[in-house]
Amino acid sequence: MNRIPAHTVEDAPEASRPLLQTIAQQSPTGRPLNLHAQMAHAPAVLAMYSSLRAAVPQYAKLDQKTGWALNLATAAAVGNGYMIGIAVRLAGMNGWAEAQIAALLEGRATGDAKVDALTSVVREATADSGKVTDSTWEAAQKAGWSDGQLAEAFAYLGQTVFTGYFLNYAQTDTDV
Repeated sequence: MNRIPAHTVEDAPEASRPLLQTIAQQSPTGRPLNLHAQMAHAPAVLAMYSSLRAAVPQYAKLDQKTGWALNLATAAAVGNGYMIGIAVRLAGMNGWAEAQIAALLEGRATGDAKVDALTSVVREATADSGKVTDSTWEAAQKAGWSDGQLAEAFAYLGQTVFTGYFLNYAQTDTDV
């Protein structure tokens, strides 16, 4: 049950309209999803979401397949069904097999030890307010992840946590 009613582009607050219009144009449905329509009530929230969403493709250097593994591992740790559904769909579209997706959701090995080490970092950070044990961090370094890549993994975590927490906060009805 939605706690916050959904806006359309036409009835959203003035400051949210251009952001909501851009989101609608990029949406596979041609309209904002429920989460966007709820965020539109507070232009600051929609602007933050839009900025996070734009930063990853603009600046990230990790490949999309790895990025969706990070998003999926984070979504599973956040525990929001809407976010998990989106991440599962996009992980599949970016090369993860069903068994690997299940493993990412459950925190098991995917068969890619390097990705597993990095998803362990974001999963642990998500579950413990950003804290990661030295052993988990060092395992990721030993798997071949650089300091820059470990820092960049936080962008995926941040984007997913922000979205998942809003979905939990607003009790957004799934529409995807």
